[in-house]
Amino acid sequence: MSNVLLEVKDLKKYYKVPKGMLHAVDGVSFNLEKGKTLGIVGESGCGKTTIGRAILRLVEPTSGSVIFDGVDILKLNKQEMRHMRRNMQLIFQDPFSSLNPRKTITQTIEEPIILANMIPDPDKRFMRVMELMDTVGLAERLVNTYPHELDGGRRQRIGIARALAMNPKFIICDEPVSALDVSIQAQILNLMKKIQREMGLTYIFITHNLAVVNHFSDDITVMYLGRLIEKAPSETLFANPLHPYTQALLSAVPVPRIHNRPERLLLRGEITSPINPEPICRFANRCNYAMPICSKEEPCLIEVEPDHFVACHIVKRG
Repeated sequence: MSNVLLEVKDLKKYYKVPKGMLHAVDGVSFNLEKGKTLGIVGESGCGKTTIGRAILRLVEPTSGSVIFDGVDILKLNKQEMRHMRRNMQLIFQDPFSSLNPRKTITQTIEEPIILANMIPDPDKRFMRVMELMDTVGLAERLVNTYPHELDGGRRQRIGIARALAMNPKFIICDEPVSALDVSIQAQILNLMKKIQREMGLTYIFITHNLAVVNHFSDDITVMYLGRLIEKAPSETLFANPLHPYTQALLSAVPVPRIHNRPERLLLRGEITSPINPEPICRFANRCNYAMPICSKEEPCLIEVEPDHFVACHIVKRG
């Protein structure tokens, strides 16, 4: 029996703009095993969030397939997709704007339960809300408070509780700690890891914080302008980054020491437009190692060592 929960194959999402088609996500493929965490990293605008929303069909993909637990969800109708979403949830980036300011904690957490008609009895539903609040570390005294009365950490705990309300198998975490203080980030990440172990959850963790993704993810994919350019187990990627863009990203991670700091790799040159991109290496304009072939042919993602995939002409030739 396969242990793969999610298969994404050649996923594309294009947006029509005045100058042509913007390739937000352009042919991304990966597998995710049950109980594992896949980190997706890259600069702002590389397509990280769009991938997450396309997988959940919050935005409709242009083409490709998303097979969740053996079912291609892109072929489901609206009613079937509504039922499928019980197993697939999202934790939003901004814990304040993702909550309804007119609803209390109790009303926010029980809303998906009511919409799915999972627990019709109000008393049992309230007990379920209290159970979820306890799971995410929210005190019972906060049941009737509103989002504006709470700090960022507690708001994000509400978002996590709301995502857990449907007993999902899979959660997409869209930069869930980027809007929080560093000390609160650690609390939320530890909470999410604890819940994953206890409930057997599978995560996609979207972030631009490489220091966080290293400790939180089993595997990491690196995105650049809608394309997946490197994928490897977390330890392998940090120990042996092969793509020049990945190397530059890792060199930018702050190191808490004064002496013997690693050299910072600076990227220069213009960013290639994601609108009607040519079939060439999209990183070539900023790459210190670019060769003539990089401006003529787009590199394919290949496995250069076990479970380590790279899309780079230099790596192929090296």
